[in-house]
Amino acid sequence: MSELIYYLQFDFVIYALIVGVLIALCASLLGVTLVLKRYSFIGDGLSHVAFGAMAIAAVLKLSSNTIIVMPVTILVAVLLLRGGNRSMLKGDAAIAMLSVTALAFGYMLMNVFSASANVSGDVCSTLFGSTSILTLKTSEVLICIVISIIVIALYILFYNKIFAVTFDETFCRATGVNAGAYNFLIAVIIAVIIVLGMNLVGSLLISALIVFPALAAMRLSGTFKGVVTLSVIFSIICSLSGMIISILAATPVGATIVGMDFICFIICWLIGRFILKTE
Repeated sequence: MSELIYYLQFDFVIYALIVGVLIALCASLLGVTLVLKRYSFIGDGLSHVAFGAMAIAAVLKLSSNTIIVMPVTILVAVLLLRGGNRSMLKGDAAIAMLSVTALAFGYMLMNVFSASANVSGDVCSTLFGSTSILTLKTSEVLICIVISIIVIALYILFYNKIFAVTFDETFCRATGVNAGAYNFLIAVIIAVIIVLGMNLVGSLLISALIVFPALAAMRLSGTFKGVVTLSVIFSIICSLSGMIISILAATPVGATIVGMDFICFIICWLIGRFILKTE
């Protein structure tokens, strides 16, 4: 505890915890919708696309890779979700092909054009997370806070519509609700979250922040609001505990957070399987 209190005296640690909690919160909100709509694999696919875009930005030596990564990821997310359920069935093979291609393309670019002497280290840091979360500037933290507030506000504002689109998109269209517009909104938000979260857990592990809290919450609650609430709570706890353990034990940030998410899921599964079921 004394060691933790010592680390909390540094601004960069506080910044990392704030950003980590905000990213986890936003990811858990949309994660419930993606899991229920059977779109959870999109998070993994988009993270690979973001890796490829990040490699392009590195080759071009841009001061901020977000200039390329964010628009490309949003564009691909919109294209994948624009057609609704029918399109997604046809897109299973497409997202798999796109993921592998983007991953291979990004790795090739970083190997051929990289000026770094440690290409493997750079790739590993990008894929599995790095210590960049502990070197955040005040401006970057403020940007994350603003984007997180916008995401949360949009989710609350359109909660009823997102709920309706999540469970019965066909009925929504029949009642005059523009389901395509809300799918577009979901796609944009999840793409933004993935780009923000790559600094926290890396491009290969970001989908865990989206999927695990939602799956864990579903073991304990049977209502949409209950699942969303528990998902947010679990995600924040796992993110905080994972980052604290990482700081104290010098373990990889991304892998530690994902490990905590997995442990949380196992605990919730056991409770739902052997305790709640008997009641």
